[in-house]
Amino acid sequence: MDILGWTLVILLFVVGMAGAIYPILPGAVAIYGAFFVYGLFFSFSEFGIIFWILQTLIFIVLFVADYAVSAWGVKRFGGSKPSIYGSTLGLVLGPFVIPAFGLIIGPFAGAVVGEMIAGSNLEKSLKVGWGSLVGLFTSVVVKIILQSAMIAIFVFQLVI
Repeated sequence: MDILGWTLVILLFVVGMAGAIYPILPGAVAIYGAFFVYGLFFSFSEFGIIFWILQTLIFIVLFVADYAVSAWGVKRFGGSKPSIYGSTLGLVLGPFVIPAFGLIIGPFAGAVVGEMIAGSNLEKSLKVGWGSLVGLFTSVVVKIILQSAMIAIFVFQLVI
C-alpha cells in the first residue's frame, strides 16, 4: 500500500506541475489533492495548522493569479473586455483545435479576434494579442513558482 500511496502522490504532483503549463489539467487542485492522498494512505499527523494555512493561501492565490495575470497582460497592452474573453476562450479551446501549438496560438488569436470585434484596427489587435501571450507566460511562471512552493513545503514538512 505504501508504493500505491507514494505513486498516487507523485502522479498528482506531476499532473499538478503539468497543469501549470496546460490549462485544462487541474494543476493546483491535483497538488492540493496529493496532500489528502498522503494523509489517507499514511497519516495527517505530519501536517499541522500552519501547513494547511500556508497551502490553502497559496492555493487561493494560484486561482486568483491565474485569471488576474492573464487578464492583466491583455489589459496592459490596451485590450478591451472582448479581447479578454477571446483570449480566455482561446486558452481553453486552442489546445484542442490545434494540438501542437494551440496553447500559444489560441489565446493570441482569441485576443486579436476579440479586439477586432471591439472595433480596433489590426495593429492594435495584434498588440493586444501579444499582451495575451505576455500574460499567459507570466501566469505560467507564477504557477510554476507557487506550485513548486506547495510541493517544497510538503517535502519540508515530512523531513522535519
